[in-house]
Amino acid sequence: FSVIHFGCWVEYQKLIALIDPAYAAINKLHKYAVMVAGWGFMLWAGSHIYNIGSFNTHQTGKWICFAALAITAVVALIQKPFNPKLLGYSLVGLGYISISWGLMINIYCKGIISGADFGWVIVVMLIASIWINDTMAYIVGSFIGKTPLSPVSPKKTWEGTIGGALLAVTTVTIVSHFVFDTAYPLIAVLSLISVTTGTIGDLLESKLKRMANVKDSGQIMPGHGGFLDRFDSLLLATPFVWLYLYVLLNYA
Repeated sequence: FSVIHFGCWVEYQKLIALIDPAYAAINKLHKYAVMVAGWGFMLWAGSHIYNIGSFNTHQTGKWICFAALAITAVVALIQKPFNPKLLGYSLVGLGYISISWGLMINIYCKGIISGADFGWVIVVMLIASIWINDTMAYIVGSFIGKTPLSPVSPKKTWEGTIGGALLAVTTVTIVSHFVFDTAYPLIAVLSLISVTTGTIGDLLESKLKRMANVKDSGQIMPGHGGFLDRFDSLLLATPFVWLYLYVLLNYA
């Protein structure tokens, strides 16, 4: 997750620099400190179950996050001329990338702490919902898709989107019930949230690429694009699933 986190950040900053060339000129300390701040949040969100000997990554991550955030803010403020948009782009990146991965890790860790070892099942169901939805939406859209979903992504259709969502929710709900003995409503709602917000996340990243005038966010995976291309849906879906678990279900 750390590798994916930094990979997403590199691609995000490149896209923003193409959209607004002023961002390409930010101080290198600003550029890298905001990434480290996000990584610190990931360690912090991991709770106390991650330790290296007596070294507690949870507490260390908190201080890394605060210190790196302070450095980012100070460097951005003293850079002349001060442009609040440049700091804003970085803060949006923290929400878009770092908080998402941190909350993913938090979902897993809280499941371990609860004693039920259920966290990994939630994570698997979240990822499975999105990947099955992507695959089924493509297949259904190829056969019966006629109505474009959005100008941002002309190949997506309403028929494919709805069909993919229904198949993903049904598959994940039934399989998780029989394999992991989960309650139908819990996983059905979780899966529905995942596919809905995941589709919006896909469109959001497509919008960023269109604004930057690029086909892929990166080339780390030949034929599949970059980190953001692979995880765009998961980045947006994770915070909403986390809210569902913690606010509505009082998870762990």
